[in-house]
This record gives sequence, C-alpha cells and structure tokens, in this order.
Amino acid sequence: MSTGHEEIGGGAHPVIALHGWFGSAASWRVLHPHLDTSRFRYVFPDYRGYGARIDEAGEHTLAEAAADVLALADRLGLDTFSLVGHSMGGAVAQRVLADAPQRVRALVGISPVPASGVPFDDQGWALFSGAADDLANRRAIIDLTTGNRLTAVWLDAMVEHSRKHSDPAAVADYLHAWAKTDFHAEIDGNPVPVKVIAGEHDPALGEDTMKATFAQWYPHCDVEVFPNAGHYAIDETPIALATTLERFLSTSTV
Repeated sequence: MSTGHEEIGGGAHPVIALHGWFGSAASWRVLHPHLDTSRFRYVFPDYRGYGARIDEAGEHTLAEAAADVLALADRLGLDTFSLVGHSMGGAVAQRVLADAPQRVRALVGISPVPASGVPFDDQGWALFSGAADDLANRRAIIDLTTGNRLTAVWLDAMVEHSRKHSDPAAVADYLHAWAKTDFHAEIDGNPVPVKVIAGEHDPALGEDTMKATFAQWYPHCDVEVFPNAGHYAIDETPIALATTLERFLSTSTV
C-alpha cells in the first residue's frame, strides 16, 4: 500500500487534513503559507484513486479511507492527532473518530459531510453521479456549491485539478461512500471538541445542515458561518480559515 501524502511543519501538535471529493492532498497547498508550522505538524494524505495514489486499487469506502489514515498515522509515529476534513473528508474524519476515538484530540470540519450521509433528489443525484465521467458536471457542482458567484478561471482550474488528480472510477465509488453511508449512531455523543465551518454561500452543507447534524450529535460542537465563502473555504477564504482553525486547535483539544 502506498502512503502517498504531503507534509509541512515540525510542531508538537500533529494535524491530519483530509481532502474532498474533487480534491487531493495538493488541494491544501493554497493554505500552506498561512499555517503555523512551528506549533503544528500538518499531514495531507491522498485517498486511494487520488493524487499520488491515483493508480492504487481499492474499494473506495469510508472504512477503507479511515483505515488508511490510521495506518499512515502509525507509520509516522502519531499516537494522537487532530483531524481536519473538507467536504467528503469530513465524513472520513468522523469514520476515523468512530474507529479510534482515543487517538483523536479534536476535529474540524470545513463544509463537512455529516456521518448520516447526504440525501439527494433525482435531479441532484443525476448531476452528482454523472460527475465521474463528465467534467461539465463537476464544474456545475463546484459553481452551484459556491453560490454561482466565482470567476470562471477558478472554476476551470478546480475542474482541471480534479481531472488530473483523481481516477473516475474512484470518484464514482466515493460518491456512494459519502452520500449513502450512515454511521452517525457510532459517533453520537462523542465528547471530542468539534469545530464546524460552514460557508454562507453553500446551499447544501451550510449552517442549517450543520446545526441539524453535527451540533445535535457532538456535545462540544461549535458551528461558525464564514462570510464570503461557499463550499471551498480553503480557496475562498484561506487566511480566515487558517486563523480560525489554529485558534480552535490551540485552545480546544483534549
């Protein structure tokens, strides 16, 4: 098994950051210049079928992705760590928490997928399920989930990143993994400190969804709405994101 990942920082607090459905480990690079690498050690893994692991076979399930995260943590000697997950990565992070709760110091979700999955109507499912093979669908999804308000240059770059860094079969499989898997009963009531960041322009995984899911399940959960951000706060508001992320991790870990 490949342990393809990127890493920056040498701080005493390890943080494993998990990318979204259209992302990769490289998606976090826009955030790198704003992170405090003296206090934190950031690890950015790729899932099977993505980035440095694009040719690696797998079942592309949340359980498999979480097991790979824990194997990477073992390889790096990280007994405990905090988790950050963007979108689908939020579901993977919660699966890690369910499987190894004693190892997770804190959890941050950036427009994260709830542990209950995501419901779709027929039209929405057609759009998302077609994204594996149709780049136009990927572009439409990115545009929709950021409020149809951002430059076409950025949209095109995001689609190109997704095309370059993901295998279409993996994209198709992971959609079913994050949308159709419900394990929220396994994390309900977990006392880990949780910070959820919702973009004000995210129509699906916005404040209302976060308050109906994360805030109901985690007794120590804070939901913050980011102005001028949709589903991709990593790109849309990186300095504010880094500031909020590290302030939370510095004060709220167990």
